[in-house]
Amino acid sequence: MTCQSNSDDTTLEMELPGFRFHPTEEELLGFYLKNMIYGNKLRDDVIGFLNIYHHDPSDLPGLSKIGEREWYFFVPRDRKHGNGGRPNRTTENGYWKATGSDRKIVSLSDPKRITGLKKTLVFYKGRAPRGNKTDWVMNEYRLPDGCSLPKDIVLCKIYRKATSLKVLEQRAALEEELKATNTTTSSPLSSLQTISFCNPKEDLVPSISETREFFKKEIEEEKELVEEKKDRIAKENKVSPPSLHFPVGNEKLAELQLPKIINDWTQDQFWTQLNSPWFQNLTPYANILNF
Repeated sequence: MTCQSNSDDTTLEMELPGFRFHPTEEELLGFYLKNMIYGNKLRDDVIGFLNIYHHDPSDLPGLSKIGEREWYFFVPRDRKHGNGGRPNRTTENGYWKATGSDRKIVSLSDPKRITGLKKTLVFYKGRAPRGNKTDWVMNEYRLPDGCSLPKDIVLCKIYRKATSLKVLEQRAALEEELKATNTTTSSPLSSLQTISFCNPKEDLVPSISETREFFKKEIEEEKELVEEKKDRIAKENKVSPPSLHFPVGNEKLAELQLPKIINDWTQDQFWTQLNSPWFQNLTPYANILNF
């Protein structure tokens, strides 16, 4: 009886009903990632090596070797400016954005020993900073900083955040509102859809000519109203200059009535009001001066 190889045993074990791959965070860092970085070959090649930033999150489940709701990958760190720059996490259709600060992963057997760090990221569609947030989440695990590593590789766990029923109902209501607004708003070509092209005898030229005549009549009527208004305003503002009447023929001019000159100024009504004995003494002298 021949014995099967270790790889065959692993394949049969993975195909068994009820088999699940749910490693702890300490196992991901201390066993899988550490052995991958230092080149120690694993008997079970469960986690594949892939640059996930060349793919959309929806394509990653089909590229993973194992997983139902969580998918694991060894990912090379692509930095923007060499080893000292920030990692480049942009994709063709979006980018992964970090949320919060890194969390330290400690050993269960020795809480004082840090096995690695964990960073949580969310995928956004579009370009920063105006991307649309999605429900795709990634946990990036890396070994502690400060130690020299032969390879700059991280281990990423991809999963889709569970959406509550309330959020699903809100999305459905929003989609219904968008559909309703799209149906109510008519496009510029919607008016052409009402024209019937079934009857080949229909001709659009008479209708166009009728509309032209209608607008022409309206323009003429408006011109007439404007002219009438101008005439009325001119008549109201027109003022005839006063005419001079000259005598014609044997007509005689009326005599000009002049006031009579009073020789004695003491007889004037104005002066009589101011009559006093002093003025009476001056009367002879006034008569002498009156010539």
